[in-house]
Amino acid sequence: MDRRVKVHQLFLGVCVVALGACATLDQRPKEQQVQERAQARWDLLLKGDVMGAYEYSSPGTKAVMSQEQFAGSIRLGFWKAVKVEKVVCESETACDAQLLVDYEFRGSPIRTPAKETWVKEGSTWWYLRK
Repeated sequence: MDRRVKVHQLFLGVCVVALGACATLDQRPKEQQVQERAQARWDLLLKGDVMGAYEYSSPGTKAVMSQEQFAGSIRLGFWKAVKVEKVVCESETACDAQLLVDYEFRGSPIRTPAKETWVKEGSTWWYLRK
């Protein structure tokens, strides 16, 4: 009986820790969360890790675009650098990441602004491909 009590206490302790972990989900501002995920996604693309970048796609995007289709739509080596400059959130579940994109066109370096949309599903922010 004493062993059962210890096992029960251990189980309760694990449950308390697990519930505590749920309560400490990312509490950072949504803008910071999106900025970090957007930059991480672009860093993967710049390194040529298309499948890694695909994993940041929203579940809805993945439902209509396979990994192979995604990979076929990416022009590796086109971008020279991408920096997420700012994130603006219109709601609790939708944000726009404002980017500065460096690439080369006909031998000339170009820097241009761009924007991409991120949506929150569950507790995670996802890139929404339009």
